Amino acid sequence: MVVIGSGPGGYVAAIRGAQKGLKTAIVENWDIGGTCLNRGCIPTKSMIHSANLYKEALNGEMFGLLTEQVGFDFEVINKRKIDVVLKLRAGVERLLKANKIEIIRGRGVIKNPHTVVINTTDGNREIGTKYIIIATGSKPKLLPESMQRLENVFTTDDALAADAKLYKRILISGGGVIGVEFASLYNNLGCEVTIVGSRENLLRRMDTEISKNIMMLFKKRGINIITPARIQGIQKAGSELVCQIAHKDETKEVVCDGVLVCIGRAPVTEGLFLEGVDVARDSDGFIIINENMQTNIPNIYAIGDCTANSTQLAHAASAQGLNAIDHIVGKPCAVNLKAIPSCVYTSPEIAAVGLTAEQAKEKGIEVKVSKYMMGGNGKSIITDEDRGFIKLVFDAKTNVLIGAHLMCARATDIISELTSAIANKMTAEEMASVIRPHPTFVEGITEATEDFFGTAIHMLPKRS
Repeated sequence: MVVIGSGPGGYVAAIRGAQKGLKTAIVENWDIGGTCLNRGCIPTKSMIHSANLYKEALNGEMFGLLTEQVGFDFEVINKRKIDVVLKLRAGVERLLKANKIEIIRGRGVIKNPHTVVINTTDGNREIGTKYIIIATGSKPKLLPESMQRLENVFTTDDALAADAKLYKRILISGGGVIGVEFASLYNNLGCEVTIVGSRENLLRRMDTEISKNIMMLFKKRGINIITPARIQGIQKAGSELVCQIAHKDETKEVVCDGVLVCIGRAPVTEGLFLEGVDVARDSDGFIIINENMQTNIPNIYAIGDCTANSTQLAHAASAQGLNAIDHIVGKPCAVNLKAIPSCVYTSPEIAAVGLTAEQAKEKGIEVKVSKYMMGGNGKSIITDEDRGFIKLVFDAKTNVLIGAHLMCARATDIISELTSAIANKMTAEEMASVIRPHPTFVEGITEATEDFFGTAIHMLPKRS
């Protein structure tokens, strides 16, 4: 088996393939670990952690912590980010080698369904193989060339590079997960932040209540939000950038020092197939796959961000890789891809899995929604959290959990229990039977579940 790409989909598939007895090679023309490890999830979260600590330090007096001066060194934040990346990258390389997977450095091209050609520094190398897994990932979409080429107009790749700059005034183009996370990060570091989103709400794919609450919190924190809007033009004026923003029926002008472009992702598939290898792709170039991760050429599989309808999530790519290997070795696909959690590392954190109430109703499912406001949670009060909640969506006929939507501290950890509940079709009764430790944020699940029955202990009785 040859795996093209070593991101969280590719390296996981390669290791599982080796564990199942397949002679495996992995092809990578960049850094082992792909976008997530090197220019995505890991470095972003490292910087977010530093920014959150800084924000907490500024409010230390509330907790009885006194210091003469609180500040930060952006170079050190950058260095630690890179140190974290290098440590994890080295770990992945060790795992690949320990599983006797050949790492081939170079650009892989599929010559035919059973041949991969790799352009290496020593020339082209041709490998015959029974199976191919494409895990080439995605790259940032760009603004039109006239705007993107300007100095200090940059992508997340640049924002997460070793020599990343910090701008006192930054405009973020894009109101999705990436844009919102960077807005939270820069705001916590004291930057003046403007978000320009193409839709009315930020995080438009999330539960509407989450979208509205994060916008309200951002505005409270001084983040300027312009939606629905798009950048019409950018002009350089000395060291500043002057951005013309089309907002509804008017044009606004925003002056900033840098523009971060977070307007989506594009598949890395150009030049991947030689003539005659007709792998089906959609109009945007994403590879079309079936439920077994197969392309229209049965022995060529594709996983992760380069595939059509991808969630663009690292853990989803890993899960697809595991299922692809199961199918290759003739086993049932073990991982349930119908319950994939989504996480947003803002403050407070956001996480969701399954259906929103609106999506369920569109599918003709009658629902019952229960909720707990985390302002009454003991751990939330101890740590002085902003407003938050846990919302659960149940099938009204079966009492089975079909959706969960969280905006609270540690939401990205708490969501795992709710993902398991959805995957295992747990009912409200079964969820209410679980004892959860005190004091913890996860206690909110108990309260939100009990609200389904109208018996939550730590909520005031609803007015009749």
